[in-house]
Amino acid sequence: MKTWTAPFAAAACAVGLVVTAGSAGAATDDPLRDELYGLDQVHAEQAWSSSRGAGTVVAVVDTGVDLGHPDLQGRLVPGADFVCGEQKGSCGDGSWKGQDGEGQEPDVHGTHVAGTIAATADNGIGVAGVAPDAKVMPIKVLEDGSGTNEDIAEGIRYAADNGADVINLSLGGLPGTQIFSILGLDTTMKDAIQYARDKGTLTVAAAGNTSTLLCNDPAFSSDSICVGATDKNEMKSYFSELPVTFRGKGVAAPGGSGRLLGGDCSEDILSTVPRGTGTDECGEGKDHAAFAGTSMATPHVAGVAAILFGQGRSMANVERAILSTSRHPLLGARGGYSALYGRGIVDAQAAVAYPRD
Repeated sequence: MKTWTAPFAAAACAVGLVVTAGSAGAATDDPLRDELYGLDQVHAEQAWSSSRGAGTVVAVVDTGVDLGHPDLQGRLVPGADFVCGEQKGSCGDGSWKGQDGEGQEPDVHGTHVAGTIAATADNGIGVAGVAPDAKVMPIKVLEDGSGTNEDIAEGIRYAADNGADVINLSLGGLPGTQIFSILGLDTTMKDAIQYARDKGTLTVAAAGNTSTLLCNDPAFSSDSICVGATDKNEMKSYFSELPVTFRGKGVAAPGGSGRLLGGDCSEDILSTVPRGTGTDECGEGKDHAAFAGTSMATPHVAGVAAILFGQGRSMANVERAILSTSRHPLLGARGGYSALYGRGIVDAQAAVAYPRD
């Protein structure tokens, strides 16, 4: 069965309380820091005195990643390639050449996700990640925007077997395909996520970008955290699925607006892309770009999870900390539930103060 990456959705600009990018207390010397409103919205820097994710590994199960990107230097551990045609298991060492031996343009997606999680901070280059001392394990399971459930499941299991603390799945099936897992017709990814969980690895997965009432699979039916998207104003991104899951483990995080009705790149999520594939419209040269989607929201949550694992917490405690301290942006409540935001927007500052086991 095919699956698809949560795409760089186009979305309308929302109205509401504006969260100013580059808020007071910005701590890095990265030249694009003022454009990273996602760090402000999840209160990432306020948590860094407790942990910046050192000693943790986040597996980006996605497309390939630009292994030579200057903003990811020192942040990568060896990965694997599961886009192998009929061959089972890994067929590469993370050089991401694909079946035709050529580098793939869709590697933009995985590189963008990786930068949001763990781009190097204070290096005078580009952006900073939510957990800038964490490591990223790039696992290629997608090519030209799609992949099979079997390849993705193999990538998930590989990540769990090779030391990943967190798995980031910025991908998902089309609306309605949840029924296959619910009825037991295809539980390939659900089973792989449970395998990872049994090994102490937390999975976060994108809700989807087609504005329906439920998270798409694997986020809906698996034991993972489903992530919906918010815009710069902390309003639900119009393209985002509601973060509603089978187990009630939905949250929200910055995913951009998509600029459908105007605006500029400051409305979306700025991160790393393969060198030379960006534009001069936004970012530093052509090595960074701004996109929108629940694909962009999910790595914000993966980064917060890495910060918490960096405090020496168990997987169960990390999950409880995220779900219990996420905040409703309009009501200010924590630990509650709403259809628009699930448990709320993730909050690293509050989460690092949550009691440990």
